[in-house]
Amino acid sequence: MGEDAESPKINHSFLRDYVTEADVISTVEFNQTGDLLATGDKGGRVVIFQRETKSKGESEETGETGDSGEYNVYSTFQSHEPDFDYLKSLEIEEKINKIKWLPQQNAAHFLLSTNDKTIKLWKVSERDKRPEGYNLKDEEGRIKDISTVTSLQVPVLKPTDLMVEVRPRRVFANGHTYHVNSISVNSDGETYLSADDLRINMWHLGITDRSFNIVDIKPANMEDLTEVITAAEFHPQHCHLFVYSSSKGTLRLCDMRASALCDKHAKLFEEPEDPGSRSFFSEIISSVSDTKFSHSGRYLLTRDYLTAKVWDLNMDKGPVETYQVHEYLRSKLCSLYENDCIFDKFECVWNSSDSVIMTGAYNSFFRMFDRETGRGVTLEAWRESSKPRAVLRTRRVYTGGKRRRGDVGVDSLDFTKKILHMAWHPAENIIAIAATNNLYIFQDRVNPETQTQ
Repeated sequence: MGEDAESPKINHSFLRDYVTEADVISTVEFNQTGDLLATGDKGGRVVIFQRETKSKGESEETGETGDSGEYNVYSTFQSHEPDFDYLKSLEIEEKINKIKWLPQQNAAHFLLSTNDKTIKLWKVSERDKRPEGYNLKDEEGRIKDISTVTSLQVPVLKPTDLMVEVRPRRVFANGHTYHVNSISVNSDGETYLSADDLRINMWHLGITDRSFNIVDIKPANMEDLTEVITAAEFHPQHCHLFVYSSSKGTLRLCDMRASALCDKHAKLFEEPEDPGSRSFFSEIISSVSDTKFSHSGRYLLTRDYLTAKVWDLNMDKGPVETYQVHEYLRSKLCSLYENDCIFDKFECVWNSSDSVIMTGAYNSFFRMFDRETGRGVTLEAWRESSKPRAVLRTRRVYTGGKRRRGDVGVDSLDFTKKILHMAWHPAENIIAIAATNNLYIFQDRVNPETQTQ
């Protein structure tokens, strides 16, 4: 029987591009060695990828080092479920806002994950042996009748298929009235901070029923509220220092040695505003969406809507470096305000040597800036570049002058394809880019000593 000409045809390209909200990646984080990479999504799931070690034969054949294998799925688990706050009649989303790995102390790995309200500590461990030969249990685990036990035997461990177990070890709840936007593990390995719009709390990893409030900017009258906390992070070496950013574009460095409640900052980092360039959108686009300490601890990297800035901890008068991420959007702020894109929160990251910074943009573009030369490059995360050994192609947004082949016009940018979340390997030139529900992992295979460009 022939095919019915009237029967509807399946649009495979639509199925390929269709994305459910729950599958959208909301955070990306390497562990301290870079061998594990964790992603969280809006459905409350955490997916852990492990770097596969290549054999010596494969390494010689490809001319690469033995540890430059691919990342494959290691474990997947449901971290958070949707909840409901009955006192405030508010739904609590299961979306994973942040993931942070703890320094590894033994064979197991530990990570913190948080949604808007609840932070959880997870233990990730492997098991490739199982005990056999119990005296009081049969092979199916049922309790034996003690009267039938006539002899005793020593249980033995026998090899079995590798199992990855993920178990919740701690649940840190009821610490925040507002939505949690940041968590950061302290360099002492025992404490961490969590920040919401108005408060920052400090927790001990072994104590779940109480936390210590170290910053509280909530005014007595909420009508007097002028700014909110947007991000917070501990210093990588000094356990008493942390920084938090605000929606006014300021950074506050706090020292817990000076005061237990750090309402008074040790240093304020703020760039003076040019009165001539002030507009209706000035305060919105100056809001800091992300802040990161450099690995050396000397610098701070921040991202606002249009720029990425590098600040020196010893110079609080203004940033030492400013990089224009997509200045061509300044003329489009009105339409970006109408479609809410102006409120997108882009992340920023350092490379392992603090010589290159990276941040996201629209149209599946992301940008890298070399701090020594000041040069920036625009790269695109798309399906063709995810093929093995495909080279990342540079892109350019046409803003005037001579138009080159392949340039993208500002009016042609797709604002639904945004690169908000990313991570850089702590020791190598490997980057992880989250693009909607896709995770792209790129590696510089040419020369480990040079930066990916």
